[in-house]
Amino acid sequence: MTDEMVQGGRRAASWIQNAGLWLVLLATVVATFQEIWSMIQRAEVTLTDLLLLFIYLEVISMVNVYWQSGKLPVRMPLYIAMVALARYVILEATHLSAWQLLASCAGILVLAVSVIVVRWGHLKLPYPGHEGGSKRPENAPEAGEGAIPAGKDA
Repeated sequence: MTDEMVQGGRRAASWIQNAGLWLVLLATVVATFQEIWSMIQRAEVTLTDLLLLFIYLEVISMVNVYWQSGKLPVRMPLYIAMVALARYVILEATHLSAWQLLASCAGILVLAVSVIVVRWGHLKLPYPGHEGGSKRPENAPEAGEGAIPAGKDA
């Protein structure tokens, strides 16, 4: 493959990735406004409504983190999954059997332990050549100091 083909493939993949992120962001914003409109029409705000808004906020934050750093922290989807399970338990508490409730709570616990393990791994087992869990080389610029933002061509 020639360098031009590789660069073209990278640009195409970057464009598709950014288009997908814009689509996720737009759909999340629309869903947020739909939920807010639903709360206004009902003249009521419940805990499950707030948890759903929190999930939407986490998705928006996840897109923002990716655009700023070019990386997607594994912990963010884990947080979203924990909140989603908690919301499910709250919504369906009266319809769940004891075993289903226990399984859902165990799922939340497994996700919480996963967050701790991932965080511990980043701190105690950094990537080779990087200390303290930092994935950025010492001489690499911070975002805004000449770093190439995610989705930009090199």
